[in-house]
Amino acid sequence: MIPAEFKKLFAFGGGIGIQIAGPHGSESLHIVAVRVRPNGARVTGRLTIEDFPHQPAGVWGNEYAAFVRKLDLRHAPAVVLLPRQDVIVRQLTLPGVGDKDLAAAVEFQLEGLHPYADTDVASSWARLGESSTVLVAIARRAAIDRFATLFSEAGVKLGSFTASAAAIYSALRLFSPASGEILASENLDGHVEFYGESPSRPLFSASFDRAESRAAALACSELRIDPATEPKPLEEVLSAAPALPYAAALASACPRLALPLNLLPLELRQSSTRATWIPLALAGSMVVIAVAALVAVPMIEDRRYQSSLQTEIRKVEKQAMRAALLERDAAAVRARTVMLDDFRRRTKSDLDVLAELTRLLQAPAWLQQVELSRNQVMFAGEAEQAAPLLKTIDASPLFENSEFVGTPLKAPSGAESFRIRTSREAGR
Repeated sequence: MIPAEFKKLFAFGGGIGIQIAGPHGSESLHIVAVRVRPNGARVTGRLTIEDFPHQPAGVWGNEYAAFVRKLDLRHAPAVVLLPRQDVIVRQLTLPGVGDKDLAAAVEFQLEGLHPYADTDVASSWARLGESSTVLVAIARRAAIDRFATLFSEAGVKLGSFTASAAAIYSALRLFSPASGEILASENLDGHVEFYGESPSRPLFSASFDRAESRAAALACSELRIDPATEPKPLEEVLSAAPALPYAAALASACPRLALPLNLLPLELRQSSTRATWIPLALAGSMVVIAVAALVAVPMIEDRRYQSSLQTEIRKVEKQAMRAALLERDAAAVRARTVMLDDFRRRTKSDLDVLAELTRLLQAPAWLQQVELSRNQVMFAGEAEQAAPLLKTIDASPLFENSEFVGTPLKAPSGAESFRIRTSREAGR
């Protein structure tokens, strides 16, 4: 991963960002072209294509081709922002999960993140920086195929289908590390889309009806910031208009510096030509040369110092090796002891959890499934009313941060079926 302070040194290229906006079936394309250099980005062109699904693909495809040809961006694959109503964005907090296990952890929870139980879906995910939060995007496969077919028929070179939250997150970090609190809004098709960041929540993205007067207050509540905070226009935060296709264009120009959240099937993705990597290679070479120059001078002194240290080390090498062996044996014994104690406590802890659930969920409520892990409990069942269960469960000293996985549904028995996830052993 490229350090945030060096990212802008690798910011070279030109890109195309496309926002699909408007009601389903008669969407419009808002297109922005940008030129990116380490000192900033500049919008080089804008284009709007109205009601493109009802136009012949050859007509609007030629219009797009003329646009990119004029700007010498025929090599640049476009990054497309899917409509808000066609993509679901969720966040998962997975503390302690390494990168090699992250894919399996996300796949395990994926079915509970969307309502498309019997529908084929496409999904993509990316870790937010070095945090334990993972951003997940999910869309129906039919919607992906529909837009992919339309762009293919028009001859548009595609690099990515992504969500607005991922594009904004990447754009804010392209030239400088993001910090502090951010709350921005954008009016879209009768709705207001909010984007925010805060120390307690790395990313917030939601859409509200434009008539909803409490939208900003709800956004502040989710971010846990001052309720009086006024959202800034997204165009002001990103210093460009229109803001969303501009953010997508930055991801197109610098794909390796953007959040890799891509719903476009792998076989349909296209990449830029080799020539676009020449500036990036030159910038990388300059960084390597500068670092080498800074390292070369102290290296000579380090070698001399290391030589004298080796002489002293050889004098006490045998004693050091014997002490290391003893320490290794002691560490192994301690590790086995901790492991055995942990296994004994785990069984009792699991039984305590089951007993507590039995106590909390009194008849006629009942459970049909319980899944236990070291840090969480996930269970499903039926109750006359599911809504009060979260408060009841959080009142227990064994649980906290309870939440529904999906919306409670009416069961054939007349009760409400639910699925709840909660954290274990609160306060310990």
